Amino acid sequence: MADPRFFERAGPFTLGELADRIGAKLAASEKATQLVADVASLDQAGPDQITFLDNPKYVAAFAATKAGACIVHQKHAGSAPVGLALLVSPNPYLSYARAAQLFYPPPRPVAGIHPTAVIGADVKLAPDISIGPFTVIGDGAEIGSGASVGASCHIGRNVVIGSGCRIGHSVTLTHCQIGARVTLHPGVRIGQDGFGFAPDPSGHVKVPQLGRVLIGDDCEIGANTTIDRGSGPDTVIGPGCWIDNLVQIGHNVTLGRGCIVVAQAGIAGSTQLGDFVVLAAQSGIAGHLKLGTGARVGAKAGVMTDIPAGESFVGIPATKVKEYFRQVATLRRLAQKKGTDNE
Repeated sequence: MADPRFFERAGPFTLGELADRIGAKLAASEKATQLVADVASLDQAGPDQITFLDNPKYVAAFAATKAGACIVHQKHAGSAPVGLALLVSPNPYLSYARAAQLFYPPPRPVAGIHPTAVIGADVKLAPDISIGPFTVIGDGAEIGSGASVGASCHIGRNVVIGSGCRIGHSVTLTHCQIGARVTLHPGVRIGQDGFGFAPDPSGHVKVPQLGRVLIGDDCEIGANTTIDRGSGPDTVIGPGCWIDNLVQIGHNVTLGRGCIVVAQAGIAGSTQLGDFVVLAAQSGIAGHLKLGTGARVGAKAGVMTDIPAGESFVGIPATKVKEYFRQVATLRRLAQKKGTDNE
C-alpha cells in the first residue's frame, strides 16, 4: 500500500467501473458492484484490493494471491484461485497502469505565484499557473494554462512552456520551446550550449550555438537529464518521447515520435532517431548517424553505424543481435579450444 503521507488515494471503485475505464472485461458480471479500494502487488494484496499478472514467472503467486480482484490475460485465467474476481485484458500491464492512475491521479497544482519568485518584463503567464519559491522567470517568457513550475527553477528569456506542463524543482530552461503536457523532473537542463568548438593548439575556439531545443507534446524527461541546443539547426524531441534520468542529448539531435531513452544513455550531435526508437540503459550513440523507425539498441551498446528500421543492435561495437551472439559463441569456442590445447 502506498504511504498516505506522500500519496493521496482516490476511490473506491466498483469492478464494473474499473473494467470500463481500463480496457478490460469483467469475467463474472455478478461481481460488477464489488468495491476495490486500492492497488497492490500479487503477494501483498488483500480482499479489498486489485492486483495484476503480466509476467508468467508470477503465475504461482497469482494462484496464491489473497487479492479481491486481478487484471489478467485470458491465457492465465485458469490459474486463478477460487473466488478471485478477474478483469480480463489483452494487455494486463497497460490496464493496471490505467487502474493505478485512477486510484492515484497526479496532484493538481495550486494556482499562485510565490512571493519570492522573480518575474521579468513582458512575461505572459496564464492566470491558473503555479510558480514555486525562488524561481526566476526571464523577460518575455510564456507559460501556458495549468502549468506548474517548482522551486528554484530558472526559466530563461523568451522561453515558451505549453499548457499543462509540470516542471520540477531546480530545472534550467533556456533557448527552448516546450510543448503541452510535458513533465520535466528535478534538475533537468535544457537549451545550454552544445559541445561545439574548432580545435586549435593555441586554445580551442568556441563555435556559437545558434539553435534552439524544441520539445513536442506529452514528453517526459527524467531527473538530471541534459539536452543541448542546436548549433544552427535545432535540437528536436518529438511528441510522446520518454527520456529517463541522467541522459545526455547533444546538439542538433532529432528524436521522432514516441522514442524511449533509458538512464545514462548518450546521443552525440547531429544523430537522427526515427519514430519509436528504443535506447536501453548506458547505450552510446555516435554522432551524425541515422537510426530508423522502431530500431532498438541494447544496454551498454556502442553504436557507430546507422541502424535500419526495425533492427535490434547490441554489443561494442554494436551489431545485429544474431551476428553479435554468433561472434560471442565463436570466441567462446576458440577460448575453450585454446585452453584444451594448453593442457
